[in-house]
Amino acid sequence: MNTTQLKGTWEEQKGKLKQKFTKLTDDDLLFIDGKKEEMMGRIQIKLGKSKEELQKIIANL
Repeated sequence: MNTTQLKGTWEEQKGKLKQKFTKLTDDDLLFIDGKKEEMMGRIQIKLGKSKEELQKIIANL
């Protein structure tokens, strides 16, 4: 998933992630240009998921 794809639908995906994983906060899901990997790392740590698992979760939203 590239940055453009993620950014284009991020607001919708963010809402779905927050519904599915209630422990995620707005700060965890803050998308800043050039900081995608940092954000993904925060989510991985919070959910205890690997990078691949997280990418699958987001792709299936």
